Amino acid sequence: MFHTPWAGGTAYATAALPLADLIEANLDFGHLAALLAAPDVPAAVQDSTPYDGVRRIPPGHALILRAGAREIAGYEQVASLAVAAAPADPDRAVDAVRDALVEAVRARLSAPRHVPDIDPGPVPGMGPAERRAARGMPVPGIGADLSGGPASGTLALLAAGLPGRPGTLLGHGTGAGERLLAVTFNDLAVGGREAELERAGTLAANPRLHHVVVTGGEETLPYADLDGPLTDEPGPSLVTAARHRARLAAGSADHFTGYGARQVLDAHPARLADLLMDRKRRHLVRPVAALTKADGSVLVPARVYGAARRLARTPYRAGLDGLAERLMHRRFDDPGGAVGASLAALAWGGPGPAARWLTGEALAEVSVRLQSTAHRAGGGPGQRPGDYRARAALARHAADLRVLEQAAEIRSQRLHAPFLDNQVVRACRALPETLRVQPGARAAILRTVLKSSGVADLPPGWGTPTQATATAAARAGLRMAADPLVDLFDAPLLADAGLIEARVVRKALRAAAAGEPLPLDGLADLISLELWLRRLLSRRGTCWTGTPARARAVPSGIAPQRRAVSSGG
Repeated sequence: MFHTPWAGGTAYATAALPLADLIEANLDFGHLAALLAAPDVPAAVQDSTPYDGVRRIPPGHALILRAGAREIAGYEQVASLAVAAAPADPDRAVDAVRDALVEAVRARLSAPRHVPDIDPGPVPGMGPAERRAARGMPVPGIGADLSGGPASGTLALLAAGLPGRPGTLLGHGTGAGERLLAVTFNDLAVGGREAELERAGTLAANPRLHHVVVTGGEETLPYADLDGPLTDEPGPSLVTAARHRARLAAGSADHFTGYGARQVLDAHPARLADLLMDRKRRHLVRPVAALTKADGSVLVPARVYGAARRLARTPYRAGLDGLAERLMHRRFDDPGGAVGASLAALAWGGPGPAARWLTGEALAEVSVRLQSTAHRAGGGPGQRPGDYRARAALARHAADLRVLEQAAEIRSQRLHAPFLDNQVVRACRALPETLRVQPGARAAILRTVLKSSGVADLPPGWGTPTQATATAAARAGLRMAADPLVDLFDAPLLADAGLIEARVVRKALRAAAAGEPLPLDGLADLISLELWLRRLLSRRGTCWTGTPARARAVPSGIAPQRRAVSSGG
């Protein structure tokens, strides 16, 4: 939800761009700089949006309008920093997660089906379902992803096992009757997914599942297709929208996805500091042992324990001041492997992966935002560092999913992400930290959920992490699209805004395409923001019908505003 002062009152909407058009807002360059410099730090992004004067209602809060007055009030309980929560029983907590997930899936099955009533038009020799498929429109019914991780597979198996009619309507769609349409994406351009495909095929032997394998080639790699619609806000998923669209086009009109499961079930590394604050040191043994095994160094336990203890003893204000100083002096450590990433995450906040390519002016602006927020916050957010970082990561992921839904939208299709339902998020937050920090906790929890729901026969290797495939695809796509991406930053709008130097980014793109170990997610942030700016500034008119087209106030003001600041400094 977004809001802005207007006509002596408050205008609010579920999108920010219509409000920006309403007040003819310019771009908020401080917000864009914060998105690149510290996207996972709420103190940097605050409640701003890409549009100056349009504000975002923080997660877990509500906008209250009463007698012309505006108030933002929280409605979610937040764990206290000073008082440890009563230890929850692990079995009962997992049962609560199961109940919440089953209810979330059942609600979609029992709700009115999304069956478009517009026939795509006559095509000789084709029925309604075939005509819809030929035009890239989903078939009626409910489907789910069967690949991509244990979360999406869990939803598919739950939906197929619950009473009711989970799949396509009789006489339509795939000819599968009332079976659920299960989609597996097979990336032929990357490879290495044979084991996942085999597991998906084993699961699809369920008589209530109709399995469809979507093959993707070079045309579905990240960066292969940089054309797309204008989204409400920028997000890193803009560079992978075509890849997701190819998978979703094979799905049903109502399609389950496992987005959000990693953020609500997994333990953020900063939760190790929470365990130390609660004097639960012995529960650090297994996660630290897993990191030691991955790194192979006997020094890992001491390094991880020392970093967790420092975070547990570091006040919130000191943590933000330290981050502001790092940005000001351009101190960017390259985390190596799982251990490096975990050590970097053991802080109140860290620089974003794209921060190293920002100008000194942009980093200084974000540093000032952090320091001012830290001084206003006083004692801090009233949360333990691990819980605080986990909530911030979930909020950012949910915001990017919103961008993905708009960028990869398939006509007549609704995406469902039950793991982001309020009741599921609350149930997952009640899981004890001692459980969620253990290696493989997410797969173990979902396996228990399925077993208690009647699904016990899972293939060997089910729940194996699949992040390596996404990284390989990103690198392959960057290598193939190196020349168009370099051309994109020949005269970038980000440089006109004073956020980057074009030659620095072009050099980084060439180096990454050549195989140098640069943070690929940071380059994705830069590229997606540049794409979003170009789409925004190339449009005509406004979101409001019957109003005259604006004289492109945003494009005409982008370069002079930032250059004036730069020359004045």
